[in-house]
Amino acid sequence: MTRTIISIPNELKIWLDDFSKSNNRPTAETIREAIYAYKKRMEIETEVDLLSQTSGLWKAKNKDGLEYVESLRNEW
Repeated sequence: MTRTIISIPNELKIWLDDFSKSNNRPTAETIREAIYAYKKRMEIETEVDLLSQTSGLWKAKNKDGLEYVESLRNEW
């Protein structure tokens, strides 16, 4: 595991310490869990964003999806 130093506002440090203490865990563990949760949320938002960006792309095609796949297979 890699160690790192970050700077955070004093009130956030106090909250982290209090929260961690009330949950009987080290502050570092609370921070790791928060970062993992943030990472997961960003990955989900990226997937949703990609879906919204690509939604409706097939409307421009004048073929049925199955017809299109069959035409591609016939090229092989």
